[in-house]
Amino acid sequence: MGSQSGSLNEYDKEFITEQKIFFIASCSGKEVNLSPRGYDCFRVSGDNEALFLDYAGSGNRTARDIENDGEVTVVFCSFGPKPQILRLFCKGESIDRSDEACRNLFPSDDLRGIRRFVKLHIYCVEHSCGMSVPMYEFKEERKTIKAWCARDADNGKVDEYIADHAIPVDLSGFRHW
Repeated sequence: MGSQSGSLNEYDKEFITEQKIFFIASCSGKEVNLSPRGYDCFRVSGDNEALFLDYAGSGNRTARDIENDGEVTVVFCSFGPKPQILRLFCKGESIDRSDEACRNLFPSDDLRGIRRFVKLHIYCVEHSCGMSVPMYEFKEERKTIKAWCARDADNGKVDEYIADHAIPVDLSGFRHW
């Protein structure tokens, strides 16, 4: 049986730190965007606030939706023996990658090549059983994005990529299927 609350509790925070992957969905009136995220890039910063690193190397749709006052939902699910799904319903906020308070929450090596921090203002926390989610064993993180960022951050190629994939101002050109 599912339940909802207005904020994270200590069990929720512990559950989040144990997960190796999360999914972020966003929408700003067009199609819904859904992306998996890996790495240890998510931090709970309060009962109703969290933050994650937005690495370069993929589309920029979550940021587009946030900038257009869209909704954000983050999903954590257990792939281990104890099933659970945790959904965070949020409003997002883009924070510049130079923000020192945010930077202090992560190891400095993890900050190379990030586009921004995304702060999540959580207004609803939902729990459900997760009993239909299969069990998987974590093997290892992919090193591709972090290696690319470490290699190309100093020569400006990461910044060039970020500039080339900036948030589009005009959304009228997006296809709505």
